[in-house]
Amino acid sequence: MPVLHVIVPCYNEPQTLRPCIDRIRSAHLPDGWESLICLVDDCSEPTTAKIADELAAEDERITLIRHQQNMGKGAAIQTACHAVIEHAAPNDLAIIQDADLEYNPDDFALLIDAIQEQDADAVFGDRFANGTLPSPMGFLHTKVNRGLTHISNWLTGLQVADMECCYKLIRIPMLIRILPELRENRFGIEPQIAAALGRANAQIENVVVSYAPRGFDEGKKIGLSDGLRALYIVFHERLRGGTR
Repeated sequence: MPVLHVIVPCYNEPQTLRPCIDRIRSAHLPDGWESLICLVDDCSEPTTAKIADELAAEDERITLIRHQQNMGKGAAIQTACHAVIEHAAPNDLAIIQDADLEYNPDDFALLIDAIQEQDADAVFGDRFANGTLPSPMGFLHTKVNRGLTHISNWLTGLQVADMECCYKLIRIPMLIRILPELRENRFGIEPQIAAALGRANAQIENVVVSYAPRGFDEGKKIGLSDGLRALYIVFHERLRGGTR
């Protein structure tokens, strides 16, 4: 039976971690699929850490890995990817799921159907097609995300609709191929994944996903400095060469 490996980087999410994991566990998958969760606690405060411990203790489908110091979302994703590929089968898939409630795991089935039907190497979620603003910041944040996506596509040769979207579903053989190229420890991991897929000549599909943005007062962590870092990574990755 093929497995969807759900990678969950987590840092200080005491209100949303358990509901998020519950949504993942209850999400309907296409027939014949099952899911496993790799939860990486990026040195969270004690309340979140305790919830993570409880979740791992009550469900054998959850693997918990803990960083001894806060390293960032990108580092947590890389840690989880290395753990996943140790036991994943070639026909398995991996997807990134933030530990908040902005994204809905019920969309997993749509992404899996798309990667199978199109025989793609990866599928990116698209928050823009349904008109959802990607942040309570509204228009400005939408334009920044669209701008980064446009520049990334221009330099990588990809046709991604929403490069910064958390939902990136990747086949295990492709993940193994690009993982050595992933080095960004924070949110710059998003454009770096896109660039690595571009260098690998990956076939990428886009699927519209639901999105419920939250504000900084609710725990959102990405900021202006991360946007500037993402722009830097987009151009820096192009200098590494090998894009289409």
